[in-house]
Amino acid sequence: MKFATWNVNSLSVRLPQVIDWLAANPVDVLALQETKLTDDKFPAAALAEAGYQAQWFGQKTYNGVALLTRAPVTDVVRNIPGFDDELARVITGTTADGVRVIGAYFPNGQAPGTEKFEYKMYWLRALRDWVKAEMAQHPKLVLMGDYNITFDDADVWDPVLLKDTIHCTEEERYHLRALIALGLHDAHRLFPQPEKSFSWWDYRDFGFRRNRGLRIDHILVSEALKAQASACLIDKLPRKNERPSDHTPVVLTLAV
Repeated sequence: MKFATWNVNSLSVRLPQVIDWLAANPVDVLALQETKLTDDKFPAAALAEAGYQAQWFGQKTYNGVALLTRAPVTDVVRNIPGFDDELARVITGTTADGVRVIGAYFPNGQAPGTEKFEYKMYWLRALRDWVKAEMAQHPKLVLMGDYNITFDDADVWDPVLLKDTIHCTEEERYHLRALIALGLHDAHRLFPQPEKSFSWWDYRDFGFRRNRGLRIDHILVSEALKAQASACLIDKLPRKNERPSDHTPVVLTLAV
């Protein structure tokens, strides 16, 4: 099976790119972030024509997540149960093979010391508690999405310049390590990767052309799936599209 995550930065704008990418890369599960659509505007019919069923959770202008799957998923949950949040950030389902898939759009956080940063800290704690409970019920679990956090300096184009800025603070990275401590593994780092492998580049200052990026889109897998992982790569080709998202897909291959 193949699992992928992609922050499309507006599905209404990039639906043709998503459909073209799925035709060329027929993954079994694709988690989307920043769909930026209310539920009534979600293009379920167009995606069905492309061979994908969809579960979605949206809102106007901001956020929004979806799971696109070749086969139905069950036990679908939207957002973090028990955490009061009006923003559409998380969607979860179980595949026919019994893999629990959590697709998430982590808060950006704006900047350390702001209210949005504090919200990010609360959200991360709530997510960790819920993921821990989910792992107890679902040993085969994948947590993927736009985390808006780098693991360490290797995920940053200029770690000196960006030290302690958003996505690169010790407070944020603590929460990534806490997820790993639950028994999750960074799928990308299970395999040798080129240096400066990033998944996001700013639109400004020729960020992509100069490879001034960050690796903030991650796929974490539980211990039960670690041995079944055979590859994890960042597909940079969609970032070369006309009017691309500022993110590009990350793809995991599992022998489930």
